[in-house]
Amino acid sequence: MKTVLVPVEPHASIQSVLETALLVGGKFAAHIEGFALRPAIGNVVTMDPVNSLTVVSLRENDLEIIKEARGIFESFMRGKGVPNADGAGAGAGLSCAWFDGAPGGEDFVGNYGRVFDLIVLGRPAKSRQGPRMATLESALFESGRPVLLAPPAPPRDIGDKILIAWNCSTEQARATAFAMPLLRKAARVVICTVDGATVPGPTGEQMARNLLRNGVRAETMTVALGQRRAGEVILAQAEALGSDLIVKGAYTQSRLRQMIFGGTTQHILTHATVPVLLAH
Repeated sequence: MKTVLVPVEPHASIQSVLETALLVGGKFAAHIEGFALRPAIGNVVTMDPVNSLTVVSLRENDLEIIKEARGIFESFMRGKGVPNADGAGAGAGLSCAWFDGAPGGEDFVGNYGRVFDLIVLGRPAKSRQGPRMATLESALFESGRPVLLAPPAPPRDIGDKILIAWNCSTEQARATAFAMPLLRKAARVVICTVDGATVPGPTGEQMARNLLRNGVRAETMTVALGQRRAGEVILAQAEALGSDLIVKGAYTQSRLRQMIFGGTTQHILTHATVPVLLAH
């Protein structure tokens, strides 16, 4: 995980996003690149006729958002002593840079994210001032890369005690593969299967054997679902184990079904208080 992308916008959890990116970046002497995430001007303009004064006002506001986002990113990195280096010059150690050519809109997150090892985002919030679900969906479904979801409050550690939420699915297999660099550095890895919340596929024990052949020693555990949802069980186990990272395949069920009926991914997106590495 040598390249980390951080979309930056002013919201309550942006400090947690930056702290999370720095924690994981520090583990791999990575290059962390930020850019200003904001709505596309075309999406803000309504179907009604817009006069030139309105367009100028929107462009001025866009420039202010970019300036504020850049200030947040560079002030944070400077305060943490992270050296600035452009993408071509990075590689010798932990470094950062700001990408100033990003267009507005959520689509850019997924498009540009394809050339990074990891995308770090904030946990989607219900309020308009917080991170948006549309940003996460762009990263998850368009980039082909893993997404590290930062909790609302900045974490102290990441990747020392990892819980893999194993449900035997393709999505979970992909998330686990993406997490391999972190798994190799972890002090403890637990593969947690929730009985009654899996799809046909290899067991947690079979995954543990594969991980061992890849240099990762993992414990396995199976937890009863009981009267709780699978997402509740996973978060409860992560808390009980003191896990500082959850590895989760995203949307084994469809997004529409999870929106209507709820689901494990949806519950974790709403309630996780530790970083979550997601992949679809």
